[in-house]
Amino acid sequence: MMSEITADGKLTLKKDASSKILMKYMAEETETLLHTTRAECDAIMVGSRTIRIDNSFLTVRKVPGKSPIRVIPNSRGDLPLTANIFRPDAKTVIAVSEIASRDRVEAIRATGAGVVVCGEEDVDLPLLLETLYEQYGVRKMMVEGGPTLNYHMLHHRLVDEIRLIHLPFIVGGDDTPSLVGGMHIESEDEMIRLELRTHYLCGTNLVTEYDVLYPATL
Repeated sequence: MMSEITADGKLTLKKDASSKILMKYMAEETETLLHTTRAECDAIMVGSRTIRIDNSFLTVRKVPGKSPIRVIPNSRGDLPLTANIFRPDAKTVIAVSEIASRDRVEAIRATGAGVVVCGEEDVDLPLLLETLYEQYGVRKMMVEGGPTLNYHMLHHRLVDEIRLIHLPFIVGGDDTPSLVGGMHIESEDEMIRLELRTHYLCGTNLVTEYDVLYPATL
């Protein structure tokens, strides 16, 4: 999992704002690090809401290298087909559930994107990762999720490491998206612990890298 966060742990300027607004303030070296990381991965995953708000390309642009497979969990298959992820500059896989209509699935496939069905009503993330491993040869995936996708990936113990790009700003806001959303924990026994592996300056940005240590009760 890789993300840029403010000093108070926020992902965007405010609710429903594009993360690209804050990303403008990343150092050039940090942008290069972001694209280098993408080039090292077989796939990159973001949530449907991120696509709707940011209309991301999710490609490798600032360094040489092949763009990873773009993976978007989208239970109903209702993403706009004009989104940049459906451009032919990289392979895209949309993960839907069984509630997605046949018409929507066929329309997605008509763009050249792949479709996998994982789950009955919501996308089953563990099953999706198994499918990506077996059918698409994905061995290393980068997650640039919002709070909902980040929560579910962590909840299912699907994240091995976290890399954070720290932006020296405080934006506040009770409803401003933070790194992880989801249900509240009941006790400290449910906290997901991180073990700091390394930290360094990349241009003017502090970068921290952690191994994820899951509690027995999660």
